[in-house]
Amino acid sequence: MQAPVTRRFLERLPEDKLTWKPHEKSLTAGQLAYHLASVPGGIVRFVENNPAQAPTSFNFPQPGSRQEILEKLDESIANVRDVLPKFEDEAMTETWVMEAGGREIMAQARGEFLRDVMLSHWYQHRGQFSVYLRLLNVPVPASWGPSADEPSPFVKKA
Repeated sequence: MQAPVTRRFLERLPEDKLTWKPHEKSLTAGQLAYHLASVPGGIVRFVENNPAQAPTSFNFPQPGSRQEILEKLDESIANVRDVLPKFEDEAMTETWVMEAGGREIMAQARGEFLRDVMLSHWYQHRGQFSVYLRLLNVPVPASWGPSADEPSPFVKKA
């Protein structure tokens, strides 16, 4: 359900605004969109390892087109559909560990990490991206509920 909603957001990024950013410290619209497209698949691949090594840096590539972003989203969702079903209930409840420099920095159930980082992190960035769209004067899609531009996708048309 959330992948099509996210796709609607990404499809609205104007091709000529990929390098636009609202502030000098912000990611460009293209970088944020590409990150949004990458999160689910990247996180599900990350938790395959236990323990996993914490990233030492984060790379936010600048895409060259909206199509590149949408293709990344398709790849990301395909990764989720491939990897997630391989986790039995036991794997989802086992303590998953992230390490940095040979020491444990996080330990929690794998399923909780997926909820917190794959999902909540994804939604947070989608909200951030909605602000970019608003600042660019692009109609913001509805997600969980209505936006100022669209009714809720869960409301049936009369």
